[in-house]
Amino acid sequence: MYVLCSPCILNPSLRAKGITHPSDIALFARSIGRCKKFGIDVVPLSCPETQYLGPDRKPGTYLERLNTPEFATLLEELCRQVNTIIKEWGPPLCILGVNSSPTCGVTSTYYGAEGDKPAKRAGRGVFYAKFPNIPAQDVAEFSKYRIYFAAPLFSESERSYNAAIAELLRSHYFEISLPQDTGDNHAVRDRQEHVRIYNHNRRAIRDADIIVAIIDGADADSGTAWEMGYAAALKKRVIALRTDFRMTGSHERVNLMLEQASRVVTDKNELLAALGVPPVGAPHPEQKSP
Repeated sequence: MYVLCSPCILNPSLRAKGITHPSDIALFARSIGRCKKFGIDVVPLSCPETQYLGPDRKPGTYLERLNTPEFATLLEELCRQVNTIIKEWGPPLCILGVNSSPTCGVTSTYYGAEGDKPAKRAGRGVFYAKFPNIPAQDVAEFSKYRIYFAAPLFSESERSYNAAIAELLRSHYFEISLPQDTGDNHAVRDRQEHVRIYNHNRRAIRDADIIVAIIDGADADSGTAWEMGYAAALKKRVIALRTDFRMTGSHERVNLMLEQASRVVTDKNELLAALGVPPVGAPHPEQKSP
């Protein structure tokens, strides 16, 4: 398994002058760390802007700096290189980019002001737009892979279901903190053990990028509800999985405070989509040069 990667993620000096901050470096490092942790090869792409404008360049939009026949010819050659990689390696897991880039943006790009349109707009950069059938992820999203799994764990069926969902997430390269695997799995425990479990789980929530919570049942489990509330107070992203079809109100699938503090999904595919995982069977046809 491998990812295609914007080269500035590996070598930030390739970026335009003055745009890289320590927070960017941290995101790049965490994304590469995720790949190393799960044995994902990182295949860097060529940088179109560096090749065309050189390494010592100021920031600029596509229309300001790159909208030329010469740059279009360069992109054609780089697309051929990408197609060669895909032909030899097979389809990648995804292509990693950096939002706002005129060439390698994923969901936003500095294309340039045009008519009444702003300089920054939604969509891929002009290089990544050449590969619409390759799933793309912004490095800021890809770097968020540590999940705290909040769920009831008091019966064999609950623990088995938790383990199955956790394994599904691990298969998509997420790191999972599952309380039932760290000692919170039996009723016979003393006060000291209570304190240890509480502190461990609270720390794991603080360290997580995302909280996935199971909220099935007539009412959500009280411990899960507390963990969701704590995560929301920390401004963590919370995704709540509710496969239970019962409603608690005319417009509520579960307690409104929990629903407002999270994104509620109703099945495993919705959960994966909320985490940015490409759908199973997403097309990866060989790309054609433009």
